[in-house]
Amino acid sequence: MHDFSLVEILLAAAVLIAVAACGVWLLRNARLRRRARRRADPASDYAARTDWERSTGTVNYSSFVYFDVDRDGRYGVGDRPMAGIMVRIFDGQGGFVASARTNNGGFANFAMSTSSTGAAIRSPGAYRFAVSVPLGWSSPSANEMQSQDFRLAPGSPAGLVSQDLPHPVGLAPARSLAGSMAAGGTATLSVMASGQVLESRVLAPGSPFRLDLAGRADTVAIAGGGLDRQLALSPYPTDFGLLSSQTLPSGTSLRTIGFDDVTGRGFRKIPCGHAGLQWRNLNAMAQDHTKGSEGYVNGNVSGDHVAYTSSGYPAEFGRETPFGFHSVLLSAAWLKSEGEMALIECWLGDQLVASDQLALSALTPLHYAPMLKAVTRVRLSTKHYWQMVLDDLVLTG
Repeated sequence: MHDFSLVEILLAAAVLIAVAACGVWLLRNARLRRRARRRADPASDYAARTDWERSTGTVNYSSFVYFDVDRDGRYGVGDRPMAGIMVRIFDGQGGFVASARTNNGGFANFAMSTSSTGAAIRSPGAYRFAVSVPLGWSSPSANEMQSQDFRLAPGSPAGLVSQDLPHPVGLAPARSLAGSMAAGGTATLSVMASGQVLESRVLAPGSPFRLDLAGRADTVAIAGGGLDRQLALSPYPTDFGLLSSQTLPSGTSLRTIGFDDVTGRGFRKIPCGHAGLQWRNLNAMAQDHTKGSEGYVNGNVSGDHVAYTSSGYPAEFGRETPFGFHSVLLSAAWLKSEGEMALIECWLGDQLVASDQLALSALTPLHYAPMLKAVTRVRLSTKHYWQMVLDDLVLTG
């Protein structure tokens, strides 16, 4: 019997590969010729489909997650899509199938197809969609776990359908109030709802304070020690920073800079003179301008634009004439920078009148409310040079 040499084996393999490649080429060309013939015939341009037995497409099957601003469990006009939320699929036996994060529109997309081996949902059966609720958050819609039954549907785009799409899932962070007292003197903090006091506590000198807020709390007031102030609470965690006696008088007229009037396009460096201020290293951007930018989406609380520190470098705004700095909404730009520390420094001329360090999140804004009556320059920076997002900057003057 003849023993095949290595060279003969390699030659035979090369011949087989060549034959296979030739077969693939012939089939491909035949398919292209059939397609060309169909396209050459105008009778098929708008013909009704007659073959409803095959399904060769892929469809994005989506789970939608939103920030439930009013915490009523329903997706309404005041609520906003959330980006970066993890959603997982499990099969009927509880086995993990796939995961995806919500995009800038709030949708976690899963490929569904009976013909694509790469699709997450490929066969009929029960599937469970689980939204990962961030630590300390809740789901007012109470539907972070939902199941759907899928059945074969020949002729449909993907070959599969379910009885419905998962219902929108609303998420909301726990609201809290934080700040710190300077040494010397005391003050009393009161949390109210519709004018009724829900909770009061004495703030000790030289100490930080933090308290969780009741769901119906709408106002906080501080009295005593020259620190008097009152703040309408937002849907977000709030931080006063270091309480200062240089507080805005009650009833002061305020104005809000939302950055939507900087540009009607997706992006623009904020020019000096905008809103009567000088700006340095701050850009205005549509919240969905950058793909995968969780904090730009979640930090957008009004309109469609936010501001952010350019390339994560320190930024400033101010003017020669003093103005009041009431508050601003601050976020981390990316989930990769969750917990980034921000440093906010406020100056009146050459005097540093406030300096606060704040932990930022890409999931929810932080309502920073120093309520200072007179500053000329505000400097914003982050410890690790990640971008900081700003919206609804509230000033006087």
